[in-house]
Amino acid sequence: MQAAPVRAHALPSVTTALRAVESLLLSGGQRTARRNAWTAVLEDRRRAKDRVEAQHVLDAVADHRS
Repeated sequence: MQAAPVRAHALPSVTTALRAVESLLLSGGQRTARRNAWTAVLEDRRRAKDRVEAQHVLDAVADHRS
């Protein structure tokens, strides 16, 4: 019984595969705009999370003073 052959190269990640498809379908400017938009979405989510955390801290301080 023979062992299965070992692959010498790693399979591409999903991100790499999506970027390859993106590069085939979109021009450079559209790619840049899409990435900039996604970066803005992630930054908005981070700021929203920070606001929620800050509100929890303010509520805790207000409850402690009561």
